[in-house]
Amino acid sequence: MEQEGDINDDEAEGLRKIIHVDMDAFFASVEQRDDPTIRGKPVAVGGSSGRGVVAAASYEARLFGVRSAMPSVTAQRLCPDLIFRKSRFDVYREVSQQIRAIFHDYTPLVEPLSLDEAYLDVTEDRHGLGSATRIAQDIRRRIRAETELTASAGVSYNKFLAKLASDQNKPDGICVIRPGDGAAFVAKLPVTRFHGVGPQGSEKMARLGIETGADLAAKDLAFLRANFGSFADYLYRAARGIDLRQVRAHRVRKSVGGERTFHEDLSNPTELREAMDRIVDIVWERIERAEAVGRTVTMKLKYNDFTIVSRAATLNRPVEGKAEFGRLGHALLAEMLPLPRPIRLMGLTLSKLDGVDAKGGGRGDVGGGGAQQLSLL
Repeated sequence: MEQEGDINDDEAEGLRKIIHVDMDAFFASVEQRDDPTIRGKPVAVGGSSGRGVVAAASYEARLFGVRSAMPSVTAQRLCPDLIFRKSRFDVYREVSQQIRAIFHDYTPLVEPLSLDEAYLDVTEDRHGLGSATRIAQDIRRRIRAETELTASAGVSYNKFLAKLASDQNKPDGICVIRPGDGAAFVAKLPVTRFHGVGPQGSEKMARLGIETGADLAAKDLAFLRANFGSFADYLYRAARGIDLRQVRAHRVRKSVGGERTFHEDLSNPTELREAMDRIVDIVWERIERAEAVGRTVTMKLKYNDFTIVSRAATLNRPVEGKAEFGRLGHALLAEMLPLPRPIRLMGLTLSKLDGVDAKGGGRGDVGGGGAQQLSLL
């Protein structure tokens, strides 16, 4: 699917030309490419055991409701014919490097967010293709020819809009948001499409009568600050299609992590340890996707009275693999047991990132209050 339109040199004068490229079901698509017998079938990448978590799902699996970060047992229940494949991050990284080489043929201003997506600033038309849209089309053509995979692209005049656009016509699509059209495009979207607005945030917005970009744009900055604090300025600009961030080729992340809110509060030690196992699976997949290397592991807990506590452990060297990351997470949890009250949320973060190709990855970084640090030599 493709949306007609273009950003030409005249109308984009003075504006940046930004492309966001997002590979389609990247891990699962690589597995289907390398094993023709599973093409066209529902595929999940991740562990199939009782404690396993889906790292990625093919579009065939998504039709059944299978999603990343979902427990494997839930995914199997939704799709009994689901085919599981173990993650092969060495292969995914190799393919990602191929794709990044294509990007760098068009511009030095490439900001990877993870192995499978990146922003490109193509304001300088290196190959004389005439427009950002034609550049995006050529990039998608080359990705297909050189990797046998498909990518979707969003083209616009800032990062926020380009990322929204790349998701608009997935899979294997392109969407262009032209100068002057950003606010109107955003107005029609549900607020859940805004980066950073999660389930809890969208529920709060719904209680305030905010369900679409237009609803959000109707609120003044004072109202947003009163209800959303430091997040208000971002929301105010986003509702108007404004984003002044530059594409940064050497952006350094401070952390990679994730958290999980439970349907029912947890307090039983066995259930807590099982929850930790699942979060380790989820976060380590994000760490590998971001190619992150770090020394500090932080655990965040939110009690059922919404009090937040956190504990951290720091090594004098990088965390060596998923097993050690999991051991540190479990050690931090063990320090807290027995809990004084049930928890509704648990999270883990890897920080003090060293030598990271961490220009992205790991959405949903974990923050926390009341941190206590444990240094491990």
